[in-house]
Amino acid sequence: VQLQASGGGLVQAGGSLRLSCTASGRAFSNYAVGWFRQAPGKDREFVSAISRGGHRTQSADPVKGRFTISRDNRKNTVYLQMNSLEPEDTAVYYCAAHRPTGGAASYYSTSNKVDEYHYWGQGTLVTVSS
Repeated sequence: VQLQASGGGLVQAGGSLRLSCTASGRAFSNYAVGWFRQAPGKDREFVSAISRGGHRTQSADPVKGRFTISRDNRKNTVYLQMNSLEPEDTAVYYCAAHRPTGGAASYYSTSNKVDEYHYWGQGTLVTVSS
């Protein structure tokens, strides 16, 4: 699966952006998807993840209550709605996908671990000014 992230830009603190991650290839619904971000000089960190069917989500503490992840498998797209943005949210945002294993339970699987994701998009820059 190939991933294309888009929707980044420059926004003032308190503003909103919606990122999109569009996949090409077959059977997008077989993949769990996550968003990660990397600020200059820092390691890549987990933001949010969503299970294959969209029934389960997981978010990092700094973005809980502000960011919402969702997906539309008919459009092969995962979204990250970011509200109440803060300068600390400035980073390159990456979407990533992995295909969970484990039978029926995999349908609800999410992951916050960079190493579990095998497919990555190119990143989209989000800049939040104070």
